[in-house]
Amino acid sequence: MAALFDAAMMRVLHVLDHSLPLHSGYTFRTRAILKAQEALGLEVRGLTSQRHNIEAEWESAREQFDGLTFHRTAGVSSGPMLVREFREMAATSDAIRELAQDWRPDIIHAHSPALNGGAALRAARNLGISLVYEIRAFWEDAAVGNRTGTQGSAKYRLTRSLETQVAARADAVFTICNGLRDDLVARGIPGGKIGVMPNGVDLTLFGEPIPRDDTLASELGIAEGAPVIGYIGSFYDYEGIDDLIAAMPILRRSHPDARLLLVGAGEMDGEWRAAAERLPDPEAIIFAGRVPHSEVERYYSLIDVLAYPRKASRLTDLVTPLKPLEAMAQRRLVAASNVGGHRELITHGETGILFAPDDPGACAQALGELLESRGEWDVLRANALEHVRSRHDWHINARRYLDVYHHLLARTHGDFGSGPLSPDQGLRA
Repeated sequence: MAALFDAAMMRVLHVLDHSLPLHSGYTFRTRAILKAQEALGLEVRGLTSQRHNIEAEWESAREQFDGLTFHRTAGVSSGPMLVREFREMAATSDAIRELAQDWRPDIIHAHSPALNGGAALRAARNLGISLVYEIRAFWEDAAVGNRTGTQGSAKYRLTRSLETQVAARADAVFTICNGLRDDLVARGIPGGKIGVMPNGVDLTLFGEPIPRDDTLASELGIAEGAPVIGYIGSFYDYEGIDDLIAAMPILRRSHPDARLLLVGAGEMDGEWRAAAERLPDPEAIIFAGRVPHSEVERYYSLIDVLAYPRKASRLTDLVTPLKPLEAMAQRRLVAASNVGGHRELITHGETGILFAPDDPGACAQALGELLESRGEWDVLRANALEHVRSRHDWHINARRYLDVYHHLLARTHGDFGSGPLSPDQGLRA
Protein backbone atom coordinates (compact mmCIF):
# COMPACT_ATOMS: atom_id res chain seq x y z
CA MET A 1 0.00 0.00 0.00
CA ALA A 2 3.01 2.32 -0.02
CA ALA A 3 2.04 3.68 -3.43
CA LEU A 4 -1.23 4.86 -1.93
CA PHE A 5 0.67 7.49 0.03
CA ASP A 6 2.51 8.88 -2.98
CA ALA A 7 1.05 12.36 -3.50
CA ALA A 8 2.22 12.39 -7.10
CA MET A 9 -0.25 9.57 -7.82
CA MET A 10 -3.23 11.29 -6.19
CA ARG A 11 -5.92 13.09 -8.14
CA VAL A 12 -8.24 15.55 -6.37
CA LEU A 13 -11.32 17.10 -7.96
CA HIS A 14 -12.46 20.37 -6.37
CA VAL A 15 -16.16 21.15 -6.83
CA LEU A 16 -16.69 24.91 -6.80
CA ASP A 17 -19.35 27.60 -6.98
CA HIS A 18 -17.24 29.71 -9.38
CA SER A 19 -13.58 30.12 -10.27
CA LEU A 20 -11.03 32.11 -12.19
CA PRO A 21 -11.17 34.15 -14.36
CA LEU A 22 -13.74 35.71 -12.01
CA HIS A 23 -12.10 37.63 -9.18
CA SER A 24 -13.42 37.26 -5.63
CA GLY A 25 -12.19 36.13 -2.24
CA TYR A 26 -13.69 32.74 -3.12
CA THR A 27 -11.68 32.37 -6.34
CA PHE A 28 -8.46 33.63 -4.77
CA ARG A 29 -8.73 31.10 -1.95
CA THR A 30 -9.39 28.39 -4.53
CA ARG A 31 -6.38 29.41 -6.58
CA ALA A 32 -4.15 29.34 -3.50
CA ILE A 33 -5.38 25.88 -2.48
CA LEU A 34 -4.89 24.36 -5.92
CA LYS A 35 -1.45 25.93 -6.42
CA ALA A 36 -0.29 24.75 -2.98
CA GLN A 37 -1.56 21.24 -3.63
CA GLU A 38 0.18 21.12 -7.00
CA ALA A 39 3.40 22.13 -5.24
CA LEU A 40 2.92 19.11 -2.97
CA GLY A 41 2.74 16.86 -6.02
CA LEU A 42 -1.02 16.33 -6.29
CA GLU A 43 -2.84 16.43 -9.62
CA VAL A 44 -5.78 18.78 -9.17
CA ARG A 45 -8.67 20.11 -11.21
CA GLY A 46 -11.71 22.25 -10.50
CA LEU A 47 -15.31 21.78 -11.62
CA THR A 48 -17.67 24.73 -11.32
CA SER A 49 -21.43 24.66 -10.84
CA GLN A 50 -23.90 26.43 -13.10
CA ARG A 51 -23.59 29.52 -10.90
CA HIS A 52 -20.25 30.31 -12.53
CA ASN A 53 -22.09 30.70 -15.84
CA ILE A 54 -24.27 33.54 -14.54
CA GLU A 55 -21.27 35.87 -14.32
CA ALA A 56 -18.82 34.49 -16.88
CA GLU A 57 -18.86 33.34 -20.46
CA TRP A 58 -16.80 30.26 -21.27
CA GLU A 59 -15.73 28.92 -24.60
CA SER A 60 -15.38 25.21 -23.84
CA ALA A 61 -16.24 22.67 -21.18
CA ARG A 62 -12.59 22.67 -20.10
CA GLU A 63 -10.61 25.86 -19.57
CA GLN A 64 -7.22 26.83 -18.18
CA PHE A 65 -6.39 29.94 -16.20
CA ASP A 66 -3.14 30.68 -14.40
CA GLY A 67 -2.00 27.15 -15.21
CA LEU A 68 -5.04 25.57 -13.52
CA THR A 69 -7.68 23.41 -15.21
CA PHE A 70 -11.38 24.06 -14.67
CA HIS A 71 -14.34 22.09 -16.04
CA ARG A 72 -17.70 23.83 -16.48
CA THR A 73 -21.14 22.44 -15.75
CA ALA A 74 -23.27 23.39 -18.73
CA GLY A 75 -26.44 25.47 -18.56
CA VAL A 76 -28.10 27.77 -16.04
CA SER A 77 -30.74 26.34 -13.74
CA SER A 78 -34.22 27.83 -13.71
CA GLY A 79 -37.61 27.28 -12.11
CA PRO A 80 -39.25 28.00 -8.74
CA MET A 81 -37.36 27.69 -5.47
CA LEU A 82 -36.38 24.12 -4.63
CA VAL A 83 -36.95 22.96 -8.20
CA ARG A 84 -34.18 25.29 -9.38
CA GLU A 85 -31.78 24.17 -6.65
CA PHE A 86 -32.44 20.46 -7.20
CA ARG A 87 -31.87 20.90 -10.93
CA GLU A 88 -28.58 22.67 -10.21
CA MET A 89 -27.40 19.89 -7.90
CA ALA A 90 -28.38 17.23 -10.42
CA ALA A 91 -26.49 19.01 -13.20
CA THR A 92 -23.35 19.35 -11.07
CA SER A 93 -23.53 15.73 -9.95
CA ASP A 94 -23.90 14.55 -13.54
CA ALA A 95 -20.94 16.68 -14.61
CA ILE A 96 -18.77 15.16 -11.87
CA ARG A 97 -19.66 11.63 -12.92
CA GLU A 98 -19.10 12.41 -16.59
CA LEU A 99 -15.65 13.85 -15.88
CA ALA A 100 -14.79 10.82 -13.73
CA GLN A 101 -15.17 8.58 -16.77
CA ASP A 102 -12.03 10.08 -18.32
CA TRP A 103 -10.24 11.58 -15.30
CA ARG A 104 -10.77 9.33 -12.32
CA PRO A 105 -10.30 11.37 -9.14
CA ASP A 106 -9.15 9.67 -5.93
CA ILE A 107 -10.82 12.30 -3.73
CA ILE A 108 -13.72 14.66 -4.36
CA HIS A 109 -13.25 17.89 -2.41
CA ALA A 110 -16.39 20.02 -2.54
CA HIS A 111 -16.51 23.63 -1.37
CA SER A 112 -19.58 25.47 -0.09
CA PRO A 113 -22.33 26.36 -0.78
CA ALA A 114 -24.25 23.29 0.32
CA LEU A 115 -25.61 22.79 -3.21
CA ASN A 116 -22.08 21.83 -4.26
CA GLY A 117 -21.77 19.56 -1.25
CA GLY A 118 -25.07 17.82 -2.00
CA ALA A 119 -24.16 17.30 -5.65
CA ALA A 120 -20.68 16.02 -4.80
CA LEU A 121 -22.04 13.68 -2.12
CA ARG A 122 -24.39 12.07 -4.60
CA ALA A 123 -21.61 11.65 -7.19
CA ALA A 124 -19.05 10.42 -4.65
CA ARG A 125 -21.35 7.70 -3.37
CA ASN A 126 -22.15 6.63 -6.92
CA LEU A 127 -18.45 6.48 -7.84
CA GLY A 128 -17.25 4.93 -4.58
CA ILE A 129 -14.96 7.90 -3.83
CA SER A 130 -14.41 9.64 -0.48
CA LEU A 131 -15.85 13.14 -0.08
CA VAL A 132 -14.23 16.04 1.72
CA TYR A 133 -16.61 18.96 2.25
CA GLU A 134 -15.22 22.42 3.01
CA ILE A 135 -17.38 25.21 4.41
CA ARG A 136 -16.18 28.76 3.80
CA ALA A 137 -19.35 30.38 5.14
CA PHE A 138 -22.91 29.38 5.90
CA TRP A 139 -24.55 30.75 2.79
CA GLU A 140 -27.89 31.31 4.47
CA ASP A 141 -26.10 33.80 6.76
CA ALA A 142 -24.23 35.31 3.82
CA ALA A 143 -27.58 35.91 2.10
CA VAL A 144 -28.79 37.78 5.18
CA GLY A 145 -25.55 39.76 5.25
CA ASN A 146 -25.81 40.89 1.64
CA ARG A 147 -29.56 41.54 1.95
CA THR A 148 -30.71 38.81 -0.44
CA GLY A 149 -32.25 36.65 2.29
CA THR A 150 -34.00 36.81 5.64
CA GLN A 151 -32.97 34.95 8.77
CA GLY A 152 -35.51 32.30 9.68
CA SER A 153 -37.19 32.25 6.26
CA ALA A 154 -38.08 28.98 4.56
CA LYS A 155 -35.09 29.27 2.22
CA TYR A 156 -32.81 30.04 5.19
CA ARG A 157 -33.99 26.94 7.08
CA LEU A 158 -33.74 24.69 4.03
CA THR A 159 -30.21 25.85 3.23
CA ARG A 160 -29.14 25.32 6.83
CA SER A 161 -30.71 21.85 6.86
CA LEU A 162 -28.94 20.81 3.66
CA GLU A 163 -25.61 22.08 5.02
CA THR A 164 -26.05 20.02 8.16
CA GLN A 165 -26.96 16.89 6.20
CA VAL A 166 -23.98 17.17 3.86
CA ALA A 167 -21.58 17.78 6.75
CA ALA A 168 -23.01 14.77 8.60
CA ARG A 169 -22.62 12.43 5.62
CA ALA A 170 -19.28 13.65 4.24
CA ASP A 171 -16.22 11.56 5.06
CA ALA A 172 -14.34 14.59 6.36
CA VAL A 173 -15.20 18.26 6.84
CA PHE A 174 -13.11 21.42 6.85
CA THR A 175 -14.16 24.91 7.90
CA ILE A 176 -12.16 28.08 7.44
CA CYS A 177 -12.35 29.08 11.11
CA ASN A 178 -13.25 27.91 14.59
CA GLY A 179 -16.53 29.82 14.64
CA LEU A 180 -17.94 27.69 11.83
CA ARG A 181 -16.52 24.51 13.34
CA ASP A 182 -18.08 25.19 16.74
CA ASP A 183 -21.45 25.85 15.12
CA LEU A 184 -21.34 22.48 13.33
CA VAL A 185 -20.41 20.70 16.55
CA ALA A 186 -23.42 22.35 18.22
CA ARG A 187 -25.58 20.83 15.44
CA GLY A 188 -24.34 17.36 16.36
CA ILE A 189 -21.57 16.88 13.77
CA PRO A 190 -18.75 14.88 15.41
CA GLY A 191 -15.89 17.25 16.20
CA GLY A 192 -13.36 14.54 15.36
CA LYS A 193 -14.10 14.74 11.67
CA ILE A 194 -14.08 18.56 11.39
CA GLY A 195 -10.78 20.27 10.70
CA VAL A 196 -10.00 23.97 10.47
CA MET A 197 -8.19 25.22 7.37
CA PRO A 198 -7.83 28.94 7.99
CA ASN A 199 -7.80 31.56 5.29
CA GLY A 200 -4.30 31.98 4.03
CA VAL A 201 -1.98 33.86 1.73
CA ASP A 202 0.23 32.63 -1.08
CA LEU A 203 3.34 34.43 0.08
CA THR A 204 5.08 33.77 -3.23
CA LEU A 205 2.83 36.51 -4.63
CA PHE A 206 4.01 39.10 -2.10
CA GLY A 207 7.47 40.59 -2.32
CA GLU A 208 8.73 43.83 -0.89
CA PRO A 209 5.95 46.45 -0.82
CA ILE A 210 6.31 48.95 -3.64
CA PRO A 211 7.16 52.58 -2.79
CA ARG A 212 4.39 55.15 -2.56
CA ASP A 213 2.94 55.72 -6.02
CA ASP A 214 3.16 59.51 -6.19
CA THR A 215 1.57 59.62 -9.64
CA LEU A 216 -1.52 57.78 -8.42
CA ALA A 217 -1.63 59.90 -5.27
CA SER A 218 -1.66 63.03 -7.42
CA GLU A 219 -4.42 61.62 -9.64
CA LEU A 220 -6.55 60.91 -6.56
CA GLY A 221 -5.81 64.27 -4.93
CA ILE A 222 -3.94 62.86 -1.93
CA ALA A 223 -1.30 65.23 -0.62
CA GLU A 224 2.08 63.95 0.50
CA GLY A 225 2.08 63.31 4.23
CA ALA A 226 -1.70 63.12 4.52
CA PRO A 227 -2.80 60.13 6.65
CA VAL A 228 -4.72 57.67 4.49
CA ILE A 229 -7.24 55.18 5.84
CA GLY A 230 -8.16 52.57 3.26
CA TYR A 231 -10.57 49.79 2.46
CA ILE A 232 -10.05 47.42 -0.47
CA GLY A 233 -12.77 44.85 -0.99
CA SER A 234 -16.40 44.17 -1.83
CA PHE A 235 -19.13 46.69 -1.08
CA TYR A 236 -21.59 44.66 1.00
CA ASP A 237 -23.70 46.07 3.83
CA TYR A 238 -22.12 43.85 6.51
CA GLU A 239 -18.68 45.33 5.76
CA GLY A 240 -19.77 48.43 7.69
CA ILE A 241 -18.18 51.06 5.48
CA ASP A 242 -21.05 53.43 6.33
CA ASP A 243 -19.68 53.45 9.89
CA LEU A 244 -16.18 54.16 8.58
CA ILE A 245 -17.51 57.05 6.48
CA ALA A 246 -19.35 58.43 9.53
CA ALA A 247 -16.12 58.15 11.55
CA MET A 248 -14.13 60.40 9.22
CA PRO A 249 -15.48 63.81 10.39
CA ILE A 250 -14.67 62.74 13.97
CA LEU A 251 -11.17 61.60 12.99
CA ARG A 252 -10.51 64.81 11.08
CA ARG A 253 -11.03 66.89 14.21
CA SER A 254 -7.61 65.69 15.38
CA HIS A 255 -6.19 64.80 11.95
CA PRO A 256 -7.66 67.38 9.55
CA ASP A 257 -5.72 66.06 6.54
CA ALA A 258 -6.86 62.44 6.93
CA ARG A 259 -8.44 60.87 3.84
CA LEU A 260 -10.46 57.71 3.32
CA LEU A 261 -9.68 55.72 0.16
CA LEU A 262 -12.31 53.15 -0.84
CA VAL A 263 -11.37 50.67 -3.56
CA GLY A 264 -13.99 48.27 -4.87
CA ALA A 265 -17.61 48.10 -5.91
CA GLY A 266 -20.84 46.34 -5.09
CA GLU A 267 -24.46 46.72 -4.12
CA MET A 268 -23.78 49.41 -1.48
CA ASP A 269 -21.83 51.69 -3.82
CA GLY A 270 -24.67 54.18 -4.32
CA GLU A 271 -25.70 54.32 -0.67
CA TRP A 272 -22.15 54.80 0.55
CA ARG A 273 -21.46 57.53 -2.00
CA ALA A 274 -24.63 59.29 -0.88
CA ALA A 275 -23.54 59.00 2.77
CA ALA A 276 -20.19 60.56 1.90
CA GLU A 277 -21.87 63.43 0.05
CA ARG A 278 -23.84 64.28 3.20
CA LEU A 279 -20.66 64.83 5.23
CA PRO A 280 -19.50 68.38 5.97
CA ASP A 281 -16.26 67.56 4.13
CA PRO A 282 -17.17 65.02 1.41
CA GLU A 283 -13.81 65.57 -0.29
CA ALA A 284 -12.25 63.51 2.51
CA ILE A 285 -13.76 60.36 0.98
CA ILE A 286 -12.26 59.05 -2.27
CA PHE A 287 -14.10 56.36 -4.22
CA ALA A 288 -11.63 54.74 -6.60
CA GLY A 289 -14.12 52.20 -7.95
CA ARG A 290 -13.24 48.70 -9.07
CA VAL A 291 -9.64 48.41 -10.23
CA PRO A 292 -7.83 45.61 -12.09
CA HIS A 293 -6.24 43.08 -9.75
CA SER A 294 -2.85 43.89 -11.26
CA GLU A 295 -3.26 47.51 -10.12
CA VAL A 296 -4.29 46.88 -6.51
CA GLU A 297 -0.74 47.01 -5.19
CA ARG A 298 -0.49 50.66 -6.32
CA TYR A 299 -3.43 51.53 -4.08
CA TYR A 300 -1.99 49.61 -1.14
CA SER A 301 1.11 51.79 -1.46
CA LEU A 302 -0.91 54.91 -0.58
CA ILE A 303 -2.66 53.52 2.50
CA ASP A 304 -1.33 53.84 6.05
CA VAL A 305 -4.10 51.86 7.78
CA LEU A 306 -6.41 49.26 6.25
CA ALA A 307 -9.75 49.44 8.07
CA TYR A 308 -12.31 46.62 8.27
CA PRO A 309 -15.33 47.88 10.27
CA ARG A 310 -17.58 44.83 9.82
CA LYS A 311 -20.93 45.06 11.57
CA ALA A 312 -21.77 42.63 14.37
CA SER A 313 -23.85 39.77 12.98
CA ARG A 314 -23.98 36.00 12.91
CA LEU A 315 -22.05 36.05 9.63
CA THR A 316 -19.21 38.28 10.83
CA ASP A 317 -18.94 36.50 14.17
CA LEU A 318 -18.58 33.07 12.53
CA VAL A 319 -16.55 33.83 9.38
CA THR A 320 -13.00 35.08 8.99
CA PRO A 321 -12.28 37.39 6.03
CA LEU A 322 -9.28 37.14 3.72
CA LYS A 323 -8.48 40.82 3.15
CA PRO A 324 -6.88 41.55 6.56
CA LEU A 325 -4.37 38.76 5.94
CA GLU A 326 -3.52 40.17 2.53
CA ALA A 327 -3.02 43.59 4.12
CA MET A 328 -0.69 42.07 6.72
CA ALA A 329 1.27 40.35 3.94
CA GLN A 330 1.53 43.77 2.27
CA ARG A 331 3.00 45.07 5.56
CA ARG A 332 0.14 47.45 6.15
CA LEU A 333 -1.39 48.33 9.50
CA VAL A 334 -4.76 46.74 10.17
CA ALA A 335 -7.66 48.11 12.23
CA ALA A 336 -10.84 46.06 12.48
CA SER A 337 -14.08 45.82 14.39
CA ASN A 338 -14.10 43.50 17.37
CA VAL A 339 -16.25 40.70 15.90
CA GLY A 340 -15.55 36.98 16.14
CA GLY A 341 -14.17 36.58 12.64
CA HIS A 342 -11.63 39.34 13.19
CA ARG A 343 -10.61 38.11 16.63
CA GLU A 344 -9.43 34.84 15.06
CA LEU A 345 -7.03 36.80 12.86
CA ILE A 346 -5.94 39.82 14.88
CA THR A 347 -4.48 40.12 18.36
CA HIS A 348 -5.23 43.61 19.64
CA GLY A 349 -2.09 45.68 20.16
CA GLU A 350 0.18 42.99 18.71
CA THR A 351 -0.77 42.36 15.08
CA GLY A 352 -3.35 45.14 14.69
CA ILE A 353 -6.04 46.95 16.63
CA LEU A 354 -9.69 46.15 17.33
CA PHE A 355 -12.54 48.56 18.05
CA ALA A 356 -16.21 48.22 18.97
CA PRO A 357 -18.43 47.34 15.98
CA ASP A 358 -21.33 49.52 14.81
CA ASP A 359 -19.78 52.55 16.52
CA PRO A 360 -18.27 55.32 14.35
CA GLY A 361 -16.97 57.10 17.44
CA ALA A 362 -15.04 54.05 18.63
CA CYS A 363 -13.70 53.55 15.11
CA ALA A 364 -12.51 57.17 14.89
CA GLN A 365 -10.89 57.01 18.32
CA ALA A 366 -9.00 53.80 17.50
CA LEU A 367 -7.79 55.16 14.16
CA GLY A 368 -6.72 58.44 15.76
CA GLU A 369 -4.74 56.66 18.46
CA LEU A 370 -3.06 54.49 15.86
CA LEU A 371 -2.12 57.48 13.70
CA GLU A 372 -0.59 59.12 16.76
CA SER A 373 1.52 56.05 17.58
CA ARG A 374 3.86 56.02 14.59
CA GLY A 375 6.72 54.82 16.79
CA GLU A 376 4.90 51.48 17.18
CA TRP A 377 4.09 50.96 13.51
CA ASP A 378 7.18 48.98 12.57
CA VAL A 379 6.61 46.50 15.42
CA LEU A 380 2.94 46.04 14.53
CA ARG A 381 3.82 45.46 10.87
CA ALA A 382 6.57 42.97 11.71
CA ASN A 383 4.33 41.07 14.13
CA ALA A 384 1.52 40.91 11.58
CA LEU A 385 3.80 39.65 8.81
CA GLU A 386 5.25 36.98 11.08
CA HIS A 387 1.72 35.94 12.07
CA VAL A 388 0.84 35.40 8.40
CA ARG A 389 4.06 33.50 7.74
CA SER A 390 3.67 31.18 10.70
CA ARG A 391 -0.11 30.63 10.71
CA HIS A 392 -1.52 31.51 7.29
CA ASP A 393 0.97 30.43 4.63
CA TRP A 394 -0.88 28.19 2.17
CA HIS A 395 2.22 26.25 1.21
CA ILE A 396 2.54 25.11 4.83
CA ASN A 397 -1.12 24.71 5.78
CA ALA A 398 -2.07 22.76 2.66
CA ARG A 399 -0.20 19.75 4.06
CA ARG A 400 -3.15 19.22 6.42
CA TYR A 401 -5.32 18.39 3.43
CA LEU A 402 -2.79 15.77 2.36
CA ASP A 403 -2.90 14.08 5.77
CA VAL A 404 -6.68 13.75 5.56
CA TYR A 405 -6.68 12.60 1.94
CA HIS A 406 -4.16 9.86 2.80
CA HIS A 407 -6.25 8.71 5.74
CA LEU A 408 -9.42 8.52 3.66
CA LEU A 409 -7.70 6.58 0.89
CA ALA A 410 -6.17 4.18 3.36
CA ARG A 411 -9.54 3.70 5.06
CA THR A 412 -11.17 3.03 1.69
CA HIS A 413 -8.55 0.35 1.02
CA GLY A 414 -9.02 -1.21 4.44
CA ASP A 415 -5.85 -0.06 6.21
CA PHE A 416 -7.48 1.94 9.02
CA GLY A 417 -10.91 0.37 9.28
CA SER A 418 -14.08 2.42 8.94
CA GLY A 419 -13.96 4.59 12.05
CA PRO A 420 -14.20 8.39 11.95
CA LEU A 421 -11.20 10.65 11.71
CA SER A 422 -9.88 11.94 14.98
CA PRO A 423 -8.09 15.21 15.82
CA ASP A 424 -4.68 13.52 16.13
CA GLN A 425 -4.92 12.23 12.56
CA GLY A 426 -4.24 15.61 11.06
CA LEU A 427 -7.64 17.26 10.97
CA ARG A 428 -7.40 19.87 13.68
CA ALA A 429 -5.82 23.26 13.07
